Amino acid sequence: MTMDLMPLWISIKTAGVATIIAIVAGLAFARFVAFSAWKGKEILDGVLILPLVLPPTVIGFILLVLLGRTGPIGRLLAAVDITIVFSWPAAVIAASVVAFPLMYRTARGAFEQVDPNVLDAARTMGSSEWEVFWRVLLPLSWPSLLAGIILSFARALGEFGATLMLAGNIPNKTQTIPIAIYFAVEGGNRTAAAVWTLIIIILSLMTILALNYYTNNQKSQRIIRGSR
Repeated sequence: MTMDLMPLWISIKTAGVATIIAIVAGLAFARFVAFSAWKGKEILDGVLILPLVLPPTVIGFILLVLLGRTGPIGRLLAAVDITIVFSWPAAVIAASVVAFPLMYRTARGAFEQVDPNVLDAARTMGSSEWEVFWRVLLPLSWPSLLAGIILSFARALGEFGATLMLAGNIPNKTQTIPIAIYFAVEGGNRTAAAVWTLIIIILSLMTILALNYYTNNQKSQRIIRGSR
């Protein structure tokens, strides 16, 4: 008996695209919050981190209210004949929302660790804010940012509750590995559930090992540089 591997492909594709979205949005918001003098930025910070502590089903319900056909965003999209709910883009959106806080918080912490005098020196030498961001801030923050990217991918890969509520369980379309496991158990197919569980454990373990390898490698390089 052959096993349909489509949930594996859907999970990797969804997590990959969601991670890219989380990176772009996370870096943008982290840059703003870390260096903004706006007094309300801590409230914004709380809102941005909220998906990290809310139950996934709550996140899924909020997204469903916003993006459903009767929701404020859903009505606008329906006017141009676009439906998000119960589609693959809906799975990407759900995964992006739950992965975003990890990328954002990691990026903000990394940016705040950079010496402001280094950034000011670059500006004094005539660099624009865009150049300071790309040529100074990002390279200095890269070790921590990569850890955030890996963690975001792992979180997106394992997303279940929000994805199920917003994208549903549509075989060959929105059925990710966690959803496949749930419905395999519901259908009494424990063998399939066990296989999918093993697959996602291996994928998650590979992600953790990659993070640990990178972290240990960075520590070794710092020790070598410090001994010179």
